[in-house]
Amino acid sequence: MKRVISICIGGILVLCIGIASAQETKYAEKTEYTFDDDVVTGDLVRPDGELIVKRKKGKERSLIRVRKHFVPEMLKSVEDL
Repeated sequence: MKRVISICIGGILVLCIGIASAQETKYAEKTEYTFDDDVVTGDLVRPDGELIVKRKKGKERSLIRVRKHFVPEMLKSVEDL
């Protein structure tokens, strides 16, 4: 009895696969979509106050270092003239 049921189920599966493979899906080579113009109406929404942007001060130290011997070197270069 089990053998007959399994043969019937197998036959049904083969039949379903045959039907599914017989259906061919054909696609068009080129698909075009046409959209109509839509009018969008509305108001511009803005905040009530003014927007103030302030840059934050950097936490890094300055890369410019003042030389301690700058003034004496400048005076020395003027003496040669």
